[in-house]
Amino acid sequence: MSEATVLIVEDEEGIRELIRLFLIKKGYRIIEAEDGYEAMDQLTKEDVDIILLDIEMPGMNGLKTCEQIRLQTKVPILFVSYLKDLNHKIQGLDAGGDDYITKPFDFNELEARIKAILRRNGWTNGEEDKLAVLEYDDLQIHLDARELYVAGKPVKLYHKEFQLLLLLAQTPNRVWTAEQLYDHVWGYYSEGDIQTVKVHISNLRRKVEKDPAKPIYIHTVRGFGYKFTVQ
Repeated sequence: MSEATVLIVEDEEGIRELIRLFLIKKGYRIIEAEDGYEAMDQLTKEDVDIILLDIEMPGMNGLKTCEQIRLQTKVPILFVSYLKDLNHKIQGLDAGGDDYITKPFDFNELEARIKAILRRNGWTNGEEDKLAVLEYDDLQIHLDARELYVAGKPVKLYHKEFQLLLLLAQTPNRVWTAEQLYDHVWGYYSEGDIQTVKVHISNLRRKVEKDPAKPIYIHTVRGFGYKFTVQ
């Protein structure tokens, strides 16, 4: 996902700096703004692929900034906020945001959400074309066709099963909590609970693993969550 341009709109300089350094190491081009007014000004000067937008900012807050941005452009917006209440998340999405992540966050999860938003909005480059298929030993995940092959044979996955497998496989060896997986795959408006994640993990193991009782790929990390293991 190198060379995508990210506009970070954050009034806390320390947080802005940490995000900037992390994303630069991942190959992103970074533009910064410390408030909504500067963000609006930057958008008149720069071509931006995604905006990371804080909500609690002095002057014009993030929700108002989002509304103003939507009058000019459909560039995707990922809200980044300390506000964890469901109503705040809904307000952010209703204002025109594409996703919402709460502080403090895992930086790998932040990048995973950025990648997912960019893909949904059609962003691509040469590297993305090369990554159209994820391959791990006898496992092949075709991103564009939304298909899974195990040992060369097609395996039928339901939509949420594929989304869950893709999220895990794109972040190998990273541990996700059940809450994070549910939040990322099912979203804020869903009426289920994290038990849904456990059921889908069990179904995926039956379809992906040679022996679901002794999984090679999808492991449970006791007391933490799940990870897709790659040696």
